[in-house]
Amino acid sequence: MKFRVQMKNPDALADAIDAAVKTDVSQIAGLDEDERAAVAEQRVETFRDVAGAWFEYDEYLTVEIDTEAKTCVVVPL
Repeated sequence: MKFRVQMKNPDALADAIDAAVKTDVSQIAGLDEDERAAVAEQRVETFRDVAGAWFEYDEYLTVEIDTEAKTCVVVPL
């Protein structure tokens, strides 16, 4: 049997993206703080666009659980 679960958390995606961007940008050598902030701003938008394939309104995520196959997959929008 398959069933879907829709989860909502308005902060989860934003918090995860912010943490990922902070880690990503901190590894770029030779940038001053203004450059680092500009790169971070662009990366946040890029990461949010990619996540938009699965997250609706940046907070809703639907997964489909298959009890026979014992799998759980994220449902694309």
